[in-house]
Amino acid sequence: MKGSKKVVCFGELLMRLATKRHERFVQAHEFEIGYTGAEANVAVSLANYGLQAYVVSVVPDTEIGQAGVDFVRQFGVNTDFILRGGKRLGTFYLETGASQRPSKVIYDRAGSSITELKPGQIDWYKVFKGKHWFHWSGTAPALSDSMAESTKEACAAAKKQGLTVSCDLNYRRKLWTPENAQKTMTDMMQYVDVLIGNEEDSALVLGVTAKDVDTAKGTLNVERYKEVAKELHQRFGFEYVATTLRESISASENGWSAMISDGRQCHVSKSYRIRIVDRVGGGDAFSGGLIYGLLTGMDGQQTVEFAAAASCLKHSIHGDFNLVSKEEVLALMGGSGSGRIQR
Repeated sequence: MKGSKKVVCFGELLMRLATKRHERFVQAHEFEIGYTGAEANVAVSLANYGLQAYVVSVVPDTEIGQAGVDFVRQFGVNTDFILRGGKRLGTFYLETGASQRPSKVIYDRAGSSITELKPGQIDWYKVFKGKHWFHWSGTAPALSDSMAESTKEACAAAKKQGLTVSCDLNYRRKLWTPENAQKTMTDMMQYVDVLIGNEEDSALVLGVTAKDVDTAKGTLNVERYKEVAKELHQRFGFEYVATTLRESISASENGWSAMISDGRQCHVSKSYRIRIVDRVGGGDAFSGGLIYGLLTGMDGQQTVEFAAAASCLKHSIHGDFNLVSKEEVLALMGGSGSGRIQR
């Protein structure tokens, strides 16, 4: 049964404090509170599609920590493996841009509970028993040296127990430098079966660059990304390499498509023109759709179409979670993208 597939997602659970009405930070007199995290975002998507999703993290043993856990749990995600410890929940502040003014994120994650996690504190054998897939992103090892060690420990345990391992490179320049990212992440690629990234990640994290591509100008050259995927397959032996293809027209409007390669053939999705409500979590929505497609037996083209459609829909939803159903994604895949009211 499709619903019997079980996915474990490991990473930091965060509080999101966002300005309202597209206000700038200096204007704000109040913030909207939400809870999020790259891996938690993926887990919520998978739970919405009918899979069993688990989040592994660390939160402080306070009402704030519990609020974060409860926020994730309400969407059907299993939180049994979230540890309590440390003193604070990591936070990020979001100023949502519009038109030609980009969005801005300020992190306040130093010293958060999960940064203190050390190898040996999580019983990964127990966590992975009976599971099928393990997902993590580059923001996890970026948080601290001990988190890098803990993430590597988790990857090794997942491979030993026969799980498929996916990684979203998810480079964040405010968390670490390209040099530190490459040093840490290159070593961890030995455990990864499915690699996910955007236009910049492979260059900054793994040193594999798409030539003649200027992400700042929003230009894309799909053939160059196919060359990058081929080099990544050859260098690291990934089973699949997937990338989102974002054309940044403005903060309010993007072109959106995606590509997946199995080392022999590349599949490119249809392209969507998106009017953006909230783009944070768009990449995580793609990861969730990709994992769902591969886990449930979709072929390469179906998988990338499902993942691209899922992440397209996420851009229309306020907050970090992609709160859409499998049926809504399939409808968009089938061409139902007019936005006509459903009665």
